[in-house]
Amino acid sequence: MKTGCKFGTHRVIEPKGTLPQPAQKIDNTMEIYDNEILIDVQTLNIDSASFTQIKTQAGKDIEKIKEIMKEIVATRGKHHNPVTGSGGMLIGKVKEIGPKLEGKTDLKVGDRIATLVSLSLTPLVINEIKEVRIDIDQVDIDGQAILFESGIYAKIPADMPENLALSVLDVAGAPAQTRKLVKEGDTVVVVGGAGKSGMLCLYEAKKKVGKNGKVICLGHSEKSLNRVKKANLADVYVACDATKPVEVMEAVKEATNGQMADVTINCVNIQKTEMGCILSTKDTGLIYFFSMATSFTTAALGAEGVGMDTTMIIGNGYAKGHADIALNIMRESKELRELYTDLYA
Repeated sequence: MKTGCKFGTHRVIEPKGTLPQPAQKIDNTMEIYDNEILIDVQTLNIDSASFTQIKTQAGKDIEKIKEIMKEIVATRGKHHNPVTGSGGMLIGKVKEIGPKLEGKTDLKVGDRIATLVSLSLTPLVINEIKEVRIDIDQVDIDGQAILFESGIYAKIPADMPENLALSVLDVAGAPAQTRKLVKEGDTVVVVGGAGKSGMLCLYEAKKKVGKNGKVICLGHSEKSLNRVKKANLADVYVACDATKPVEVMEAVKEATNGQMADVTINCVNIQKTEMGCILSTKDTGLIYFFSMATSFTTAALGAEGVGMDTTMIIGNGYAKGHADIALNIMRESKELRELYTDLYA
């Protein structure tokens, strides 16, 4: 059995010398190296920005979506959307564990797991796409994948359905980072608060700000906001177009009596929402761009252009304990679990 690099560089075909995530093509041969885990894949949860782009390209035609996804994997050896640069995650069953990982992992053959690293770096083979659940970004397949030695994962919990756990774990970094960034008394704006990651961020922000803070949910429609209201996730709910920066700024100004946000969290899965977040945040505030649709060039130059000294943080999908934090939200909030189940499971 061949020896592999901890970070999977042995799988990179081109360009040589890069890591698997930024690589243009990786080796998706399903014969494992001594430090890899082979997974029989059940479901792919495609990143929201990526799946939105694929659906748009396909005109929401299911067969065309399948063709696009298969072509991405055939070309790149992984599901790494060439337009958005993002991937997603998967759930499946452990089939084989490399001998070098003995004593280094708590996994055993047959365990059901969700990978917590992006599909944009995961060697993947799709034999067949069985079902496309177009409204929740999930695709059931017959296929296999490789998890590197450095790859993180979570065992599928026994106390909730697999599809629910997958949907929650897909965005686990967002509520965990929210917990770290928000403090008592803050005014927090969540742009895209009625979406999959946004709702979890609202929940964590509401816990952290306390009675003297304020949480504002910005959504694209009254219909989506009404769902969130039932779970009492925010103090203020505002419907506006996140791609219109002045409209967003004015909405936040009204909701905060001109004080603006201490922390703004961007969870929107479409482009051109950076400036609305920047204009809605105090000059001394903080913006967390969780969305993979974010252009960090636009954000950096845009903040400079309007003279804002705002701290901006790239959306790292990993935070210590993020899987447990996200899954525990489903255990703590009956209302949010019911809403998530209805929408995503």
